[in-house]
Amino acid sequence: MNPAGRAAEDRALVFLQQQGLRLVERNWSCRGGEIDLIMRDGPVWVLVEVRHRSGSGFGSALDSISAAKCRRLRLAATAYCQARAVTGDCRFDAVVSDGESAPVWLKNIQV
Repeated sequence: MNPAGRAAEDRALVFLQQQGLRLVERNWSCRGGEIDLIMRDGPVWVLVEVRHRSGSGFGSALDSISAAKCRRLRLAATAYCQARAVTGDCRFDAVVSDGESAPVWLKNIQV
């Protein structure tokens, strides 16, 4: 991961922890994809995609969550839940930031 991406992920983690979420795992990967942050929001498992764009030349951070990325997230989520025997409710969230803007937390995104 490049330094800007790592810094964006660090900021997202701190931001979510300030909102009361608890970190379970970070950068969990499998053959199908990767989950940036796995957190708990009370009893709910939260699978978080972190996206950052330093400029707008390739679209916004939110625009970078493509259909292909969503497929990889679903594959990774299924593999994670099976590997860790996750039970209970799960949701996908995204934390996006563009340039120097503050992170924006999107809860329960459809992937």
